[in-house]
Amino acid sequence: MRAQEITFLNLIQGEKQFQVPLYQRTYSWGKDQLERLWEDIGELVEQLRAGETAAPHFLGSVVLAPGQIQAGGVQKWLVVDGQQRLTTLMLAFTALRDQLRDSGDTRGAERVHRQILVNEYQEALDHYRLLPTQADRQAFTACVGSAPQAGGGGNIGFAYRFFLGALAEGQETAAHPKDWLGAVESVLKGLLSIVEITAESGDNVYRIFESINNTGVGLSQSDLLRNYVFMLLPQRGERVYRELWLPMQQSLGPKNLELLVWLDLVVRGHNKTKQSEIYREQQKRLQPLAGDEEALQREIAQLSERAQRFLRIVEPAREPSAPLRASLERLAAWGGTTHYPLALHLMGLVDAGTRSPEDAAEALLYVESYLARRLICQTPTAGINRIFMEAPKDLETDRPAAEAVRRFLSGKRRRWPSDEELRSAIRGKPFYWAGRPPQRSFILRRLEESYSPTEPVDFAKASLSVEHILPQKPAQAWFDLLSDETEDGQSSQELHDSLVHTLGNLTLTGDNSKLSNHPFQRKQQILDASALRMNLEIASSQRWGKAEIMARADRLWERSVELWPGPIGGFHAAGEESSSWTELRAALVAMPSGTWTAYGDVAELIGSHPVPVGAYLSANPTVINAYRVLSSDGKVSAGFRWAEGSDRLPPQDVLRSEGVRFDRYNRAHPSQRLTAAELATLLGKDVTRQAAHDPLPDRENPEAAERFRSQLQEHWPDAATGVAAALDFWRRQGGYLNYGRYEETSCFPMLDAGTSTRPHLMWPFGLYPVSGTVEVVFQYLKDRAPFDDTEQRRELLRRLNKVEGIDLPEAKLELRPSFPLAVFAEHGEAICEALDWFIHTAALDLARRV
Repeated sequence: MRAQEITFLNLIQGEKQFQVPLYQRTYSWGKDQLERLWEDIGELVEQLRAGETAAPHFLGSVVLAPGQIQAGGVQKWLVVDGQQRLTTLMLAFTALRDQLRDSGDTRGAERVHRQILVNEYQEALDHYRLLPTQADRQAFTACVGSAPQAGGGGNIGFAYRFFLGALAEGQETAAHPKDWLGAVESVLKGLLSIVEITAESGDNVYRIFESINNTGVGLSQSDLLRNYVFMLLPQRGERVYRELWLPMQQSLGPKNLELLVWLDLVVRGHNKTKQSEIYREQQKRLQPLAGDEEALQREIAQLSERAQRFLRIVEPAREPSAPLRASLERLAAWGGTTHYPLALHLMGLVDAGTRSPEDAAEALLYVESYLARRLICQTPTAGINRIFMEAPKDLETDRPAAEAVRRFLSGKRRRWPSDEELRSAIRGKPFYWAGRPPQRSFILRRLEESYSPTEPVDFAKASLSVEHILPQKPAQAWFDLLSDETEDGQSSQELHDSLVHTLGNLTLTGDNSKLSNHPFQRKQQILDASALRMNLEIASSQRWGKAEIMARADRLWERSVELWPGPIGGFHAAGEESSSWTELRAALVAMPSGTWTAYGDVAELIGSHPVPVGAYLSANPTVINAYRVLSSDGKVSAGFRWAEGSDRLPPQDVLRSEGVRFDRYNRAHPSQRLTAAELATLLGKDVTRQAAHDPLPDRENPEAAERFRSQLQEHWPDAATGVAAALDFWRRQGGYLNYGRYEETSCFPMLDAGTSTRPHLMWPFGLYPVSGTVEVVFQYLKDRAPFDDTEQRRELLRRLNKVEGIDLPEAKLELRPSFPLAVFAEHGEAICEALDWFIHTAALDLARRV
């Protein structure tokens, strides 16, 4: 075997084809991996455009073996290892080509297409430079070939849509869009470094693959650094290890130690260092000290001191100052590591005696405000880690820490929402989909604490969760109440959807199962017995509709402004676009081909109204996928127009070519519609049915089982026998049942496809006996082997779609599409056949893993 470091362009160009063997898994990169790669690409683009010398970013290795050689044909290589990187970069180039073409740079688009993506003079499969496994091939060639189905459901389509959206948003915000795209092209071609490892003819390719993918656990970055440092300490090493390194390692644990070693670099001003590059950067910094054991000992002592400060951040109870401890406790409750660089820097100033604990506590309050306001306003999180990494280096040193932090976070393009933006978001944004559940609870907890109750609730012991006052699935009485407050042309359902997830309609309670779908009068009685002041305030209302929700939103806004001070200046920066329109564009790009959505769905997602959504799309005809936004009944808006000069077919014809079905009245099929919740899911928001993530901990809970059966018999008696037979079949095959803990007692057929020491839980769907839906949980299955393989999820979809009455769109392989529970009335046996395949497939995977 031979190895060489090479750019992606040099690896890929020429008459050649890279074939992914059948024994390789399908393409599996998801949002996290794609975002990390794009962040690296973005940094290189910035350096290139600033005229800085940009070092190539190392992507990893690609192991190739010679394939079949055909006279006059392309040179073929088997991809033994590295197909995920190769496929990802080819999809990035495909999206770049399409963005260049849509920007009017047809020559650039052709250049990328011919130089990277295809063998121009070859036909059939030889035309493609990369040939994925058969399961991924159709989705990949659709993207490269610009077919209408490009960007469909599955991981290939998701990655293509991710890069298309990232490129579109980057170009939208760039001062010189064409130059920016050119820089991206240069980075992708020449600044992504790959080690090409080439096997010889006759090598056992599968054995190579097996050995590469069955290695032991590698050394962490901190392990490598420790080994390097103590190699340089032959005389003092044993004492330094015993007195400094070992106590630090034991107190922090492996994960936090590695985090500390990275933070040590960031606080020192190395703010562009990635956690994957810790060892290399620390080695470079310490190399000049080789031979000076005393200096190296001082370095370890400084790191040990920093470790003690870091411990006070992750365990605030260690902090002696009460004000600073309170600030640290709130940020610890918020969760995440975003604030760590700035917090560690401030703790260093306090320990050095240059700033007081009270000053640092106030500075951290501004950090809390910055994070909380951005969450409420649903400001895009891109770049936020970099902001906090830059802070230790860029803070002004000639003023108090609190003032310096507030001035820094108020800076241009750091997007600290103003009071006005905060009020608008509280009144209109779907807060229930913002951030992570603990962060949503944190916001409500802080608002409750702002009432300064004489007997505050012990939140650490209270089992509280977020509750909708106006229910998510209300009875008719609620709609009757809302009908008095609708605007012209607005239905009660549309008004409900615009209000239900806003902060003014949410509270904390431990009585979700009691509150649920009850009329407001019953909820009043329950809330009136609550220990929370905000619930007592709600209970004092005589009704609960739009007026009351908006009035409460305004009261919560007033409290929010007091809790979380805003930026200096306090106004929306001139020239900055509303985050709502940024989110709208991102949502439309995220839509898989073969789907559509409605103006009202988009409005619900971004906290707006269908009319301004329509006006925005009309005024910006170049927005990607704008033609997929239809009226609520699935018709193309009479006012829709392509961008001037476009020669595209009518929108309905384009949608048909992508797979959207229309009836004789020109209405798109409702099963292919993406709701606001599904759009939010595609954007990575935490949108789940609460029951789906919160089943009862014990199996086959008799009380819950009886509630489920009772509700099923009451609401869907014709389907009850079929459902019971299917669930009995599931048990006979080795599965069991779990139930939700809320008033609509959902049921989950669970399967443990793991071992006695490592459970591997999965479920094909959830049954909802009141709403009458069966939710197929592709969204969760995509993270659970063997259904993390797109083809396995697609096969489950196919088998379910064979059952009469089930029509699940393939474009929703990343979501949770549903079918009517009533299908069980006549086709329960057919559903059991699909369940039997599901269990058999999981069992085969377990046998392979064991």
